[in-house]
Amino acid sequence: MRPLTNIYVFACVFTFMLWNNIQPTVENEFVANYSNRLLTNVPKIIPVHTQVLDLSHNRISGLSISEFISLPDLQVLNLSHNLITELDFSVFIFNEDLEYLDLSHNNILKVYCQTLAYLRHLDLSFNNFTALPICQEFGNMFRLEYLGLSATMIRRSDFRYIIHLQLHTVILTLEEFSLYEPQSLTALNTRSLRIVFAANKNFSFSLLYDGMSTSENLKIVNLRYTLSYKYFPSPSLALLKKIKTTALMLDTVDLQWAIILQIFLLIWYSPVEHLTVRNLTFRGPLGELTEYEFLPLLSSLEQLISLDGSMKALTLEHVRNKVYYFNQEILYRQFSEMNIASLTIYDAYMPHMLCPNRTSSFQYLNFSHNALTDELFQNCGTLTDLKLLILQRNKFESLPKVSFMTSHMKSLKYLDMSNNLLRHDAADAQCQWAESLTELDLSSNQLTDAVFECLPVNIKKLYLQNNQITSVPKEMAELKSLEELNLASNRLADLPGCGGFTSLEFLNVEMNSILTPSADFFQSCPRVRQLQAGRNPFKCSCELQDFIRLERQSGGKLFGWPAAYVCEYPEDLQGTQLKDFHLTELACNTVLLLVTALLLTLVLVAVVAFLCIYLDVPWYVRMTWQWTQTKRRAWHNHPEEQETILQFHAFISYSERDSLWVKNELIPNLEKGEGCVQLCQHERNFVPGKSIVENIINCIEKSYKSIFVLSPNFVQSEWCHYELYFAHHKLFSENSNSLILILLEPIPPYIIPARYHKLKALMAKRTYLEWPKEKSKRALFWANLRAAISINLPISFEANEEQSDVTSTSSISQYVNN
Repeated sequence: MRPLTNIYVFACVFTFMLWNNIQPTVENEFVANYSNRLLTNVPKIIPVHTQVLDLSHNRISGLSISEFISLPDLQVLNLSHNLITELDFSVFIFNEDLEYLDLSHNNILKVYCQTLAYLRHLDLSFNNFTALPICQEFGNMFRLEYLGLSATMIRRSDFRYIIHLQLHTVILTLEEFSLYEPQSLTALNTRSLRIVFAANKNFSFSLLYDGMSTSENLKIVNLRYTLSYKYFPSPSLALLKKIKTTALMLDTVDLQWAIILQIFLLIWYSPVEHLTVRNLTFRGPLGELTEYEFLPLLSSLEQLISLDGSMKALTLEHVRNKVYYFNQEILYRQFSEMNIASLTIYDAYMPHMLCPNRTSSFQYLNFSHNALTDELFQNCGTLTDLKLLILQRNKFESLPKVSFMTSHMKSLKYLDMSNNLLRHDAADAQCQWAESLTELDLSSNQLTDAVFECLPVNIKKLYLQNNQITSVPKEMAELKSLEELNLASNRLADLPGCGGFTSLEFLNVEMNSILTPSADFFQSCPRVRQLQAGRNPFKCSCELQDFIRLERQSGGKLFGWPAAYVCEYPEDLQGTQLKDFHLTELACNTVLLLVTALLLTLVLVAVVAFLCIYLDVPWYVRMTWQWTQTKRRAWHNHPEEQETILQFHAFISYSERDSLWVKNELIPNLEKGEGCVQLCQHERNFVPGKSIVENIINCIEKSYKSIFVLSPNFVQSEWCHYELYFAHHKLFSENSNSLILILLEPIPPYIIPARYHKLKALMAKRTYLEWPKEKSKRALFWANLRAAISINLPISFEANEEQSDVTSTSSISQYVNN
């Protein structure tokens, strides 16, 4: 047998499901949920180890033993809301662990009994029984605690088999009720009794009286009486003495005023301590009760409630008044003069309540969801014992008037004024609260920052959520006793300081407009043990880094971390939790960033300067500038000659120290013989009057090829470097193969300056002709060189021969390659 605690857990779960219409959503090997599947039979695939089986809200019409014989561990079975018409308890004879069985809301007419000794909960309510389905076998169910029944007739003998059972709860559904034998219910032995009458039929007053004589806790649903109040019988004194009920609930009451008062008189005389009436509608007496007859009833009630009775708490919820021709102030007076500790009038459209004429015994008043205004209890000094006052969802507007209302309530500790229309301006009158008030709820009003000028000085818990507060003024009055402050759903832009809250321990600032909370909060509020600051539109930037570090140092004081702390801005970080947001120290430290940037700039300048010097960048810039200027002058002076016509086969670049080889070997072998080559030489082809650079550029552009005579002397000549640079520039600008390299003498790499990187690149990537020392190989050398510069010029320029002898003395004097 399973432990009893497990059964109670299952029973509680299913009871909760039944009363709240909640179906289980978690299924495992012990719980099988087949509710709302439109089943017509019990499934055959139920796991064998199932302990909890839900078959409710289907279309099952019959049960057989074969459907449950394979479930030996079954403990809880819910078959409510089906179409079962007959019930044979022998179906469950092999389910020896079954303790919870719900067959309510079916169409059962007949029961075949069988003792189920271990059953604790049996619900047969809301079925079609004529007589109560209590078999003799029920008397052997000694573990039975909950019993639900339904019938259309009840007789005294119906309960004879279960008189000896110690039941905890009995529910009777009498929707088609037709007969009740008086004092039948008194045979029941139960602590709680629930009676449900039909919603459209008159209830039985005998059942009401007998129910109050049967159980300590009584709930009656659907009290409706359409006959004249004169036919409503009054209880006898002997019956009043038998009443056991101390807690009575009447749900869905639709009666005439006279009957309501009569029932109330009965309850007042009885031992009932807690009376709750929900969904109450009181009507006029169908024209039979005049105002002159109605007022004496109120008068007798007024005399009654002035006497001491057993009642301690009265609750009226969802009250609707259909009587309009009497002065309601008389009724308010009756309520205000009641000698009870607790009074609740909820959702009754009540516009006013009178102040008691004498010192009241009220300790708890709840007038929520009504139409009360600022005039309530003004100058009322008789509520000196009142400790809790709840006035939420009314029409209060002035906070100072509310404070004056409490000023005479010397024992008041808790006040709930939430969901009203309260305002307070700095120009309003000063506030005067009860000194005993320690907990105040002003949430969901229209309060602004000025509210902190109108608060009880001894307050410990203050709720101001869902208002229009933008900040906590620093010059406000100190609230030295305040321990808990709720400022959620306001318009705060930052965390408030604790200058006026020296005892603050709990602070809630959720759902405000805080982008970057102050990181010094816990330093200014050393006593705070919990800060609830989640669900704000945090801006994930450097300013937030300190707050994130604060969380690590606080030791878990941030409530809801990390799920409730999420970046809202910028958009690319939206949805990122603050714990996952990180920025480097360099990105957030401005001084460090400036110093680093300055150092990097200095290093960059130094590197650039070094590279400029090492690679002779200024020289290349100067040469590029001269090239550009020469091209620009040529463009402006001779625009018709934009396309240069080739005049020479090759331009020769060499060091003056290698001029003998050029003049004795190169020029004679190329310009003479077959395939005469027109060579451009600076000594004979530079134009007088032009600068040397301009002459170099023009000669290179007018030559098909550029021949460079490479030797250690060439490397040491700066003018040779100019010519190589401009020829290389032409090579890339025209995408041509115009360079011919002749290695006259070997050049050791170490003698080539670093700034001559173009020369190094050319020698590494391009094939050059090497001047042979053996004369036998020179014929091949000249043949290869001629082949390299072989081209047919468009025109024969004989004039060049004449011009070659005319050389500007000034140009030659400047162009010395040594």
